[in-house]
Amino acid sequence: MAPASQPSPLTGPGHRIENRFVRGRNVLLASADFSGLFADTREHFDNYGFELPADIFGLFTEFLAGFTLHAASHPRNEVLAWTVHFQDPPLNIFLAGDTELSTVAGRIFTEGLREEPCNMFYQDLVVRGKPPHRSIVPFEGTSARGSIEFFYSQSEQRPGRFFHLGGQQYALASAHPDYDRAWFRNLTAEALPDLDSREILSLIETRDFRWYCGCHYQKILEVLSGPMRDDPGALFGDEEAITVNCPRCAARYRVSREAMEACLRDAGRGHP
Repeated sequence: MAPASQPSPLTGPGHRIENRFVRGRNVLLASADFSGLFADTREHFDNYGFELPADIFGLFTEFLAGFTLHAASHPRNEVLAWTVHFQDPPLNIFLAGDTELSTVAGRIFTEGLREEPCNMFYQDLVVRGKPPHRSIVPFEGTSARGSIEFFYSQSEQRPGRFFHLGGQQYALASAHPDYDRAWFRNLTAEALPDLDSREILSLIETRDFRWYCGCHYQKILEVLSGPMRDDPGALFGDEEAITVNCPRCAARYRVSREAMEACLRDAGRGHP
């Protein structure tokens, strides 16, 4: 299958996330209607022929909502990823984002998974100019809300509350220093739609996030150039072309032996 072109992450409409601060409670509230982003996600998977069961796609989009709100709550100089591993049945949900470009992407793995002793939640975080950091949190249960909130309590070292507000609207409340613990603990999804009638909310910022991975055909060739140089037979076997999936978004690329040989020749001449 030929790769579908992806729009630039800096052009085209995005999907708005609102970050509001609850004055007197010291809580940041990120919220959005994810219907547009979910539609983009569905279109991406459909373009590459991935047929996902409704329950798995539903779980993925819930995590996508939580991850996007999480990214939108962070400074604009981070690249981060979540890998959420479920042991039974075996399932990995992978999500990646760039807070400077305001982009997110992801995929689902159901085969070839490493066996873990329990469900595991990994976050990989790169703050530009600093060494990468990984946090690992074992958890129980199968819900997006429970695992995200437990991840916040263990890895973010501050409470987080993830809410489904109905339809495709979600919110993430994260505690800041000296937050109102009782108020935060008793916060409900039903209270959020008209929260501004009872609390003082200040709009801190808006961010427009897009579904965008950044993978493209030439990048895939560059990734495969090492294995091709070391052992072309192991890479292609008896085939003249192979299909490669992007590890970040599962986009499919058809790569021929001839194209790989040309890529190595160009690299040998010093071409980009």
